[in-house]
Amino acid sequence: MSAQHHRIGVMFSTTGSYSVVARSMLNGALLAFGEAAEQSDIRVDPVVVNPDGELSRYAELSQELIASGIRHVVGCYTSSSRKEVIPCFEKHDALLWYPSHYEGFESSANVIYTGASPNHHVALLVDHLLGEGRRRAFCVGSNYIWAWENNRILREALTGRRGRVLAERYFAVGDTELQHVVDEILEARPDFVFNTLIGTSAYSFFRLFRAACVARGIDQPRQIPIASCSLSEPELEEIGADAVDGHLSSSVYFSSLTTPANVAFTARYQAAYPDGPAVSADAEASYNAVRLLVQSLADAGTEEVRAVKAAVTRQRLSAPQGDVWIDPQTLHAWLTPRIGRSTRDARFEVIVEEAAPTRPDPYLVQSSPRYALARTPELKVVK
Repeated sequence: MSAQHHRIGVMFSTTGSYSVVARSMLNGALLAFGEAAEQSDIRVDPVVVNPDGELSRYAELSQELIASGIRHVVGCYTSSSRKEVIPCFEKHDALLWYPSHYEGFESSANVIYTGASPNHHVALLVDHLLGEGRRRAFCVGSNYIWAWENNRILREALTGRRGRVLAERYFAVGDTELQHVVDEILEARPDFVFNTLIGTSAYSFFRLFRAACVARGIDQPRQIPIASCSLSEPELEEIGADAVDGHLSSSVYFSSLTTPANVAFTARYQAAYPDGPAVSADAEASYNAVRLLVQSLADAGTEEVRAVKAAVTRQRLSAPQGDVWIDPQTLHAWLTPRIGRSTRDARFEVIVEEAAPTRPDPYLVQSSPRYALARTPELKVVK
């Protein structure tokens, strides 16, 4: 029998306003492709395209990849880009491997979700903030579905437990003129800021907010912490030394994890990409997506979508973050939720983590904030 040979699409905006994270995602995917070439009996060749952060280009490039015979594409960072391409994948019965944390409330038979679901990030973050007595939030985000939905989930979670959102403000992706919202936040004096800005908008906001707090004698990390569900190591480097420390990020992966798998992963990543960007949760999810895809192709013996979907639910991955597998009911990943606090060296100190992978709950059926996030996870608090 001849060896399997598959062309796999890889689609990330490595230029544009959120290119720093997207480049780390591309690096993570390519690292996994390189390992597959050395370790697998099948041949997988990545076909890399760059939508340049332009929303309309995602659908165009998806159509081109699928028309060329490609059945599987690893890609997209933003939820708006994912929403843009799903109709194309459903129409042509191809499979998108989506490796980013996202807001949930979606189901597609043509998407494998290897990033965090809302119960993996928002739920744990709300528990942590309320546990510190922080009940008054000010939400600031980029004007698209990621921010809208996460702010809705946060608002329901807080109001269900006698907290409240003081205000929500949204800005175009890439907008960096944010001083007016910084002033508004300091006038409102919330217990914390919930940040759903992405890319250059987020980096500008962190710098402006810290500078304004310093000017007013406010210990920003202690008095008005900024909490995010997307902040990652390469973005800390973009924020800069004057404002990098003391921020909370709820995620399933941080590069500071000391698991043997992560120590090996980060060493390989740094050797392959010494000029960065630093590894991120989304880079790890991209790496996991390619590894799961390659294992599933080998298991199925074909790239036919139905066979690969059946095969992926049989895979178990010893990933850098811990054990990862795909839930057969939702096609989302079981992942281990964590909270990190950023440090001056542009890394995260893990302060809370769940003891085992958590079932994905993209519609918050089991962990709905409408019912006060009635969760009883087994947690480890890291001092």
